[in-house]
Amino acid sequence: MRSKIRGSAARPRLSVFRSLRHIYVQLIDDDSGITLGAVSTCSARFKEQYGKPAGTVEAAAALGKILGEMARRLGIEKVVFDRNGYRYHGRVKALAEAARQSGLKF
Repeated sequence: MRSKIRGSAARPRLSVFRSLRHIYVQLIDDDSGITLGAVSTCSARFKEQYGKPAGTVEAAAALGKILGEMARRLGIEKVVFDRNGYRYHGRVKALAEAARQSGLKF
């Protein structure tokens, strides 16, 4: 699936990795090969704002809001969503919907 999904400086790739306990999200410019921004449930910003267990749907939604704020500060409005082969269900869906509510378009 990754061969079809490609991010650019104007529209970076929003890559999601999920483990049993945490979720990691990156905004990646594939043309330059750099990460524009990253946030996870392990980060200090998430722990300050949420402060509850990180492996839940509610935590994923909180992470999506933090991601939306970070993207706005970076001047990013549109992204390409890369779910890394995970089904669009549960935590991945909650993260995506919260990011959309925060102003990201994908």
